[in-house]
Amino acid sequence: MRTGHYHHGDLRAALLERAEQTLREQGADALSLRELARSLDVSHAAPSRHFKDRRALLDALALAGIQRLTAAARSGLARSGDGFRERAFAVARAYVDFAADHGALLELAFARKHDPAVTDGLELAWQPLKDDLRALIALGQAQGLIRAGDADRIGAILFTAVHGVAAQTASGRLSGPALDEVFDDLLTHLLRGLEPGADDEPLAEPAAPTC
Repeated sequence: MRTGHYHHGDLRAALLERAEQTLREQGADALSLRELARSLDVSHAAPSRHFKDRRALLDALALAGIQRLTAAARSGLARSGDGFRERAFAVARAYVDFAADHGALLELAFARKHDPAVTDGLELAWQPLKDDLRALIALGQAQGLIRAGDADRIGAILFTAVHGVAAQTASGRLSGPALDEVFDDLLTHLLRGLEPGADDEPLAEPAAPTC
């Protein structure tokens, strides 16, 4: 019987760290509690103290990804000024940079979010990021830089566009100067298109969540 190298209390962290490494290098299909236990030299039953099954492990990884993404976005906001455009560029760039560094984790976070069996805790984990986006749009409206209307619907437009760039970045299709150019062009033209116009009608509340 293996004695293991981890004391109770830090095995969970070690499992998540090794699971993220496997996710990054081999993909989600390669994740197995038994294989993680073997790689950490603990008994095959040891991970069950922290994760009842593979689904629980995936949810924990996704939760960690959402929390780290939110922290990265808020760090970007904290480094920016008070102007809407500067804050919009900062939070969007933080999102894209997170995708560049943790693409597999971001993909898993979205895959778990749309799983019919997703836990309430995982669903609620996205709320702080949604709240920050809503506040950002409200700021743009208050500064006269974003048209009137439902902040969630307008935020969904911004989020969807930025996520598209993030997805291409995570896959390696965009990087370096090409990424910088696409990112700057996207945000510049998108924010320009969301500016108030004389004939604009306020965007109504969406019929269903978009993300």
